[in-house]
Amino acid sequence: MELILAESASAILRWLHVIAGIAWIGSSFYFIHLDLSLRSRPGLPAGVKGDEWQVHGGGFYHMMKYVVAPAQMPDSLTWFKWEAYTTWLSGFALLVLVYYLGADLFLIDKSVLDLTAAQAAAIAFVSLVVAWLAYEALCRSPLGRHEVALALVGYVFLVALTYGFTHVFSGRGAFTQIGALVGTIMVANVFVIIIPYQKKSVVAMLAGKSPDPRWGALGKQRSVHNNYLTLPVVFLMLSNHYPLFFATRFNWLIVAIVLAIGPVIRHFFNSRHEGKGSPWWTWGVAAAGMAAVAWLSAAGPRSDSGVGALPPVPKFADVSNIVMSRCAMCHAAEPVWAGIAAPPKGIMLDTDEHIRLHAPLIAVAAVGSDAMPPGNITEMTRDERLVLASWLAAGAPAQ
Repeated sequence: MELILAESASAILRWLHVIAGIAWIGSSFYFIHLDLSLRSRPGLPAGVKGDEWQVHGGGFYHMMKYVVAPAQMPDSLTWFKWEAYTTWLSGFALLVLVYYLGADLFLIDKSVLDLTAAQAAAIAFVSLVVAWLAYEALCRSPLGRHEVALALVGYVFLVALTYGFTHVFSGRGAFTQIGALVGTIMVANVFVIIIPYQKKSVVAMLAGKSPDPRWGALGKQRSVHNNYLTLPVVFLMLSNHYPLFFATRFNWLIVAIVLAIGPVIRHFFNSRHEGKGSPWWTWGVAAAGMAAVAWLSAAGPRSDSGVGALPPVPKFADVSNIVMSRCAMCHAAEPVWAGIAAPPKGIMLDTDEHIRLHAPLIAVAAVGSDAMPPGNITEMTRDERLVLASWLAAGAPAQ
């Protein structure tokens, strides 16, 4: 019953997380698009930066943005915040349920660093808080007034954290941790900066005062940061399904490339919306970046560094013994590993027939990466991986 409840909670939280994320990203993209599309023209009300006509769903919309605030407070306001809060709350709940409580499988790799589940969870949580405080300090420092310099320092900061995480956690855990960290920074921008300053503007207007223009400028700065971080964080959240990204030798470098090409893609759309033309070169950079990611993903697992010639082609019985002892406790009709209710992705490796059938999966998960077993929890050795590699290179012979 406990396992059924955990699986149900995980499914519901994932569903909520995806729905809330769609709502948050959609509204973020829309308002950045709207803000960049505004055009100033004669006849606009006092204090209006610009307006934009839009058509959608069979109707026309006339959108205007006040630089600070309208002269009179409207009767009602729509606040865009719960999408962000719900995304983070559901995501953090998933992080606790899957990665903190299941740290032995998904967060820890003892060949990287021998941690207990409590130690790994504590390091992961504290790093979220410390990294956000560091980001906040950078934004509030004199560097925060120079957007390009701040972006470059922020990029190096995130890449350095990723490199560090890959030397503390499993590959899957490192990718999820840096994704959770970026997501935490993004929602903190909404919770700590954007919404509070918007509320200050409302309070000032109700008191008959003019809001400080700096409040809006600070909110806009953090909104732009969120806009450029969105594509990388979506990639990182999806990457735990792709071992050739997270469990390969240069996994941290793959993240570094994604952190660069995500903002490059957003630059194309932001430039286009602002009427500054379409910088098509960005797609060339993005394509080159993804080609580099594909190339790096084929570099082999982290534990495979310095591998020489493969051993002679083994007998199938030797291959079967390795898979049965290292993989079948999870990949079986009735898994015996605690917390696993069904074979992951429906893949079973508990018979010779199943092993032969799923040879391509073994090639990717156990030989091409360190994804299997998760966190190398069954301690598959380098020599055992070489035996599998030799068998697969020979065409996975049946005998």
